[in-house]
Amino acid sequence: MNDMKKNGWEIIRFNGDSKSILQEEVAIEKPFTIILNGKEFATIVCTPTNLQDLIVGFLAAEGVIRFYDEIKSISIDEKLGFSYIQLKKDLDVFELDHSKRFIGSCCGKSRQFYFKNDVRTAKTIMSQLSISVNQCFTLMNALQTKSEQFIKTGGVHNAALATHDEIITIRSDIGRHNALDKLYGHVIQNKIKLGDKLVVFSGRISSEVLLKISKMGVGILVSKSAPTNLALQLADDLGITVIGFTRGNRLNIYTHPHRIIEADSANNNL
Repeated sequence: MNDMKKNGWEIIRFNGDSKSILQEEVAIEKPFTIILNGKEFATIVCTPTNLQDLIVGFLAAEGVIRFYDEIKSISIDEKLGFSYIQLKKDLDVFELDHSKRFIGSCCGKSRQFYFKNDVRTAKTIMSQLSISVNQCFTLMNALQTKSEQFIKTGGVHNAALATHDEIITIRSDIGRHNALDKLYGHVIQNKIKLGDKLVVFSGRISSEVLLKISKMGVGILVSKSAPTNLALQLADDLGITVIGFTRGNRLNIYTHPHRIIEADSANNNL
């Protein structure tokens, strides 16, 4: 029983005492290697959709670029799993140390960043956006109903850019951090202003996820899942409103609750 066709897999399904054989669509997982200025930079295991968004967002999150026009050229070989990026500037990728832990302080607070590049790229958020509790419920429901890949496979995470009353763009991936990088890449390439935007998310809020939200410059993160303690410490420090366990008509507000209002008339004054 190993007949695989495209992203379908032959399965045996039991429903009570009823047995059936059918094709089940499953999430695709594939490694992609980034060649940056002719040198191997990183390999990302991902869902092979919106790959240019993913690559641009990943480079921005890692502090390699700040703007899309810093990239001279980008080409993607989907079949072999390689992407080739040439920057306008010279860059010795081996000087970028992504593995060294860093613990520092700022403004009297202890920012426990794991990696040195986070120190350069994480932002304190000053967004004046506000949103109502009911709008959080509506946006989370929209995220789940609009995600075609999740509906088909149940095997991907979703991240959406939204205003306080509607979903604008959704990106999906087997990796929750990849979904955010795809979203970030879309934002950078289209020069989208984020002062009146928030992110709606399906995955667990780890410190890595929280830092990606900070690097994007978003002030509100609404998630279906749970946060970690380090993520909340960073969110409190960096000025990010974290909402977790947004399910049905329930949610938890963990940090900076001043952006969440009980009435339906949320504003987006900047």
